Amino acid sequence: MENKKAITNLKTKDFYKMLLRVNQDIARAATLKDALTTLVDLTISALGCESGSIFLYDKFSDELYSFIAHGNLRHEIRILKNKGLVGWAFSHDEAIMVADAYQDERFNSSIDQQTGFKTRNVLCVPLKDINGDLIGVSQMLNKIAGDFNDIDIELVRAMTEQAALAIQSKLIIDHIEASNKKDLEFLDAMSKISSEIHLSLLLEKTINIITKILDAERSTLFINDPRTNELYTEVGEGLGKTPIRFPNHLGIAGSAFTFGKVINIPHAYADLRFNPSFDKTTGFFTRSILTVPVRNKAGVVIGVTQVLNKKRGEFTLDDESQLTAINSQISMAIENARLFDDVQNMKNYNESVLESMSNGVITVNEENHIVTCNSAGQRILNLSHVSMIVGKEASQFFTEENAWLAEKITRIHDATDLLEQEILIDVILKFGDKKISTNITLLPLVNTKQERLGSMILIEDISSEKRMKSTMSRYMSPDLAEQLLLSGESSLGGTSNVATVLFSDIRNFTTITESLGPEGTVQLLNEYFTQMVDCIQNEGGMLDKFIGDAIMAVFGIPFVHPDDPDRSLRSAIAMMKALKVFNKKRAENGLMQVDHGIGINTDTIVSGNIGSEKRMDYTVIGDGVNLASRIESLCKQYGSHILISEFTLRALKATYRTRQVDKVIVKGKGVPVAIHEVIDFYDSTEFPNQIEVLNHFNNGIEYYNVADWDKAIASFQLALKLYPKDKPSLVYIERCQLLKKNPPTEWSGVWVMSHK
Repeated sequence: MENKKAITNLKTKDFYKMLLRVNQDIARAATLKDALTTLVDLTISALGCESGSIFLYDKFSDELYSFIAHGNLRHEIRILKNKGLVGWAFSHDEAIMVADAYQDERFNSSIDQQTGFKTRNVLCVPLKDINGDLIGVSQMLNKIAGDFNDIDIELVRAMTEQAALAIQSKLIIDHIEASNKKDLEFLDAMSKISSEIHLSLLLEKTINIITKILDAERSTLFINDPRTNELYTEVGEGLGKTPIRFPNHLGIAGSAFTFGKVINIPHAYADLRFNPSFDKTTGFFTRSILTVPVRNKAGVVIGVTQVLNKKRGEFTLDDESQLTAINSQISMAIENARLFDDVQNMKNYNESVLESMSNGVITVNEENHIVTCNSAGQRILNLSHVSMIVGKEASQFFTEENAWLAEKITRIHDATDLLEQEILIDVILKFGDKKISTNITLLPLVNTKQERLGSMILIEDISSEKRMKSTMSRYMSPDLAEQLLLSGESSLGGTSNVATVLFSDIRNFTTITESLGPEGTVQLLNEYFTQMVDCIQNEGGMLDKFIGDAIMAVFGIPFVHPDDPDRSLRSAIAMMKALKVFNKKRAENGLMQVDHGIGINTDTIVSGNIGSEKRMDYTVIGDGVNLASRIESLCKQYGSHILISEFTLRALKATYRTRQVDKVIVKGKGVPVAIHEVIDFYDSTEFPNQIEVLNHFNNGIEYYNVADWDKAIASFQLALKLYPKDKPSLVYIERCQLLKKNPPTEWSGVWVMSHK
């Protein structure tokens, strides 16, 4: 009765003046934040309390948030809509007063711990718009004189009702401005994506834009590589410059790519397609995932964008639509970037071809001015710098005894037949005191519209040096002959370089020869070697020699590439794939299958022309060569097809699927070497449950290294249960049983090989 009377007495002239002030002050506020600040300050003053906040409901994240507070608390707070006293008042649509906050189980004391503020009593009043819809909660803390009462509740309601229209208007304006800002950011993002023609920069810009626009923690753009059927990226938010490659059907990204469907997963660890191993490796915790295919203008999926961990709530249908829109722009940008790369690569390729040619190539434009001259042309014409020829008229450069060539160029240039050319055999060019025997070809240059662009002169040096190279090329590759000639006699004595050596050997070859006979054996080897040598040469490797049914190849000799170890391993993987095709054809004809093992090692080796005066071979020797041979011979023991040394593994630039199968001291050596098996060439039917098998196997190796034989055997048995053909697991079970019966006095996990 007293409260009702007090409430009635509240409606005095001063009360209405206060409401008018609320209305006027909030109307003058420029932003939603200013309006709420004003309302909180006026409410605190009217109630006589220490602090206050207004929490608004965010329907997108289903949270209550406050970015305005009075007192020490000035940063944004976000809470679940049903947590704490504020959440209770919102979810029950009911005002509450708490005289002692710390005695109420609904009170969340974590905010006090963060700010150092001490909450005594609390008043929470639901905040509604002019339609009576619940939009938030007004919270007042620590009434200075006594506790909060019903009059305070009515006062807060009256003030918030008075401010409701202004708050709702500014909330709408705030949402519109936020939407406009997001649209402008989207347009700006599309502009940045569309303007980028370098693929690597496009990838980097794209992930930054997607992460920002979708308010996520990380994002990655994966592009399909049709040559390898892999999804790859070189950049990703939180990945640094770590390249990632994996088969384009694996994982959530692979599923989105394969089926061309949007995948929106609110809880990653509840989805069976999610592979948590990457989280374990990086320490990142994936909560939510949005993956959207990227299609080209023909509707073909060319990649996927993957966004992780929406910062507020879960990924919505709006996020899906927005990412789909971004992807449509990305696809055009990727096509443009690829086109630019193709044009640039073709230009670089053509320039590289010209620079790598041993013949001189000179081009002349329509005005008969020399435009280009490659390195071989400069060398043949005895020029110290390209500026000595480029820019000059042909008649000004080819003068005196060479004037006849300028006349030939003019005749080709003026010919009415655009297909006319002239070939000059064994003609002499003279520059200073140097006479050069050459073969010269003059060709017109025309564009796609059959319009004349100028002419091209090809000059082949057939001097004594050229003739000697031609003779040497009968016994070795022309590139190798060129290097030996340029390096002079010193290369015949040998050079020391880091290179990668590959050995391959056919398994059970004696049995094969017995069943095929001499003629069939030769035919088999010729067909087999043709396939394998192509795999080696396609990666720039040098075929050193055939040793019976074995192949020895070198990568990094005589020409060094920055990725020679990768070239050797890609070659080995290609050899395994080629062997599958080879065996399939043999099976169709009812012929015996062929199997082989490959060993690879990277080390410093000696290369040179080795032999006698009657017979010389350019080859390589050294411990690094011997170790590669020993590693190849271990393939049979472990049932493996590709084994590499720890030195090759450390030198690899790309990522491959490998496992350490042993740490051994090979025959004739005293230092242990870690040996790794490469399994990239297996598909899921040939080697099922790869990830699980490798995990069990690696666990077994850890127990093996610390001499816990029983746990090691159990781990290897788990691997065999998933993949019964896993011979390395069988080898280790037998070895652990042997070591268990005959425990070593000292154990370091190193196995000493007693045979080659």
